[in-house]
Amino acid sequence: MNHKTELDKIYQKLQDIKFALDASSIVAITDNNGIVTYANEKFCEISQYSEAELIGSNHNIINSGFHPSSFFKDLWETIQDGNVWRGEIKNKAKDGTYYWVDTTIVPFLTPDGEVYQYISVRHDITTRKEHEAYIERMAYTDPVTKLPNRNHFRKWVENQPIQPQEVVAVLYLDLDRFKAINDNFGHDTGDAMLKTVANRLKECLTESDFISRQGGDEFIIILKNNLSEHAIQALATTILKQIRLPYQIDDKQMSTSASIGISRQAYVSKEWPSITFIESIMKQADTAMYHAKRNGGNQYCFNTEDQNILLERNYQIDLELKEALGRNEFTVVYQPIVNLKNNKIVGLEALLRWHNKKLGFVAPNEFIPILEENGMIVPVGKWILATVCSQMKVWQEQGILLQRICVNVSPMQFKDKKFIHDLQEILNESLLDASYLEIEITEGTILDIETSSRTINKLKELGVNVSIDDFGTGYSSLSYLKRLPIDTLKIDKSFIDDLDRDGEIIANTIISMGKNLNFRVIAEGIESEDQLNYLKKQKCHEGQGYYFSKPIGDGEITELFSQLG
Repeated sequence: MNHKTELDKIYQKLQDIKFALDASSIVAITDNNGIVTYANEKFCEISQYSEAELIGSNHNIINSGFHPSSFFKDLWETIQDGNVWRGEIKNKAKDGTYYWVDTTIVPFLTPDGEVYQYISVRHDITTRKEHEAYIERMAYTDPVTKLPNRNHFRKWVENQPIQPQEVVAVLYLDLDRFKAINDNFGHDTGDAMLKTVANRLKECLTESDFISRQGGDEFIIILKNNLSEHAIQALATTILKQIRLPYQIDDKQMSTSASIGISRQAYVSKEWPSITFIESIMKQADTAMYHAKRNGGNQYCFNTEDQNILLERNYQIDLELKEALGRNEFTVVYQPIVNLKNNKIVGLEALLRWHNKKLGFVAPNEFIPILEENGMIVPVGKWILATVCSQMKVWQEQGILLQRICVNVSPMQFKDKKFIHDLQEILNESLLDASYLEIEITEGTILDIETSSRTINKLKELGVNVSIDDFGTGYSSLSYLKRLPIDTLKIDKSFIDDLDRDGEIIANTIISMGKNLNFRVIAEGIESEDQLNYLKKQKCHEGQGYYFSKPIGDGEITELFSQLG
């Protein structure tokens, strides 16, 4: 009786364990050949097979094909040796859907150590795996364009086998003037444009090509098809055309272009990791892209040794510029503006110059773009305004009476929140009447008419004059000429350099339009008597250029004024 009672207790205990397992876990028992001999209700439920369909079937009925054969080879070797196996398995249900289970497989042995059956206990982790996949997508996918991001790029490169002598090409693409779109129309508009750009780029590529967004408006394209240089040129040309197509975003139509740097090399050493090789040619493509952008954008450039030398020089310029203001390395020179009717000097344009003890004299077209890139243009621009206003006041006290002095203001400085406040302080400290100062801005600066008009109106309230520099070369629009309180139009030097029939038509149009709108019209870059006579014939108001004088220091202005004034 006691023995039977003890057996009943053991049986009840086993029943309780089975009940607990069946209630909480997916349980299956197979023989030593993997044939299912028991399947609990939860197993039937998740696999969508009935108990009758499962029992007698091989356990691979739920194989999803996701795991490689080596995965199951290791699993079987473990449990056939009598060891417990634990891991995560992706299975396939009867309707073709997939599910994940955290699995423990326990082998049962005969007294002589032979495996006679296996019990697998599983727990559904499909939701967790979905969350993990979502997190991974977030970690490896750019949220704006849905392209692979930097993390994905590195992971992709690390997993790419590259064969010796295989030709790999990297295209480094950066949108031109994209910051102006973000600044003037907002980041939502900028993001919408980036989405369209990403879709256009994907349409230009094949399935074997890899594209990722590196951040901002930069994209990387990797081509591994041993493409010829000619084929890559054709692809780059197609991409440039696609990027230039108009963008319709909400009620706005806008456009942009791109600069593309290209590096194409053959992989020559197995000892050189693929990630190192691709990062190397990516750096070269970045250098070539920078060169394309510095040449005006909307073009592609292949990497050359000359570009690498130029990049190193730009790096040195950037380093030295950061200390240049504190070391008093900047100077201001002045180029006369002449009344073309009587050849009298009526004003001066202030121009920045830089001499560094390591680099020597550095041309403005080299260092000014770098000042704009590194943000130093704002404090340097403020220094220029203070220097020029003080100098103008000194000349007035010396009896050199000019109508105005003109100072170029960069888009970054013009949009700086403290620009008007700083200018007011400079005028107060120098005691210069604001009417003697003229601020020159480019057409690109006033892309956003509403914001620009507020700043220009504040300048006019101070009494400062405003001119549009390099007119005709930027975002030309006749509408802003009517809406903005502008005083002067400056015809870009390129139109004066090339006074053929078309050049004359453009120059004539600008002069006539400016006069009809009651603007003062100035021609830049006058270098010959023929150019001067043509402009006088067209009754252009004023001019400047080497024909009259090169830019000179403040000490030489007095002498020149006595000659021409």
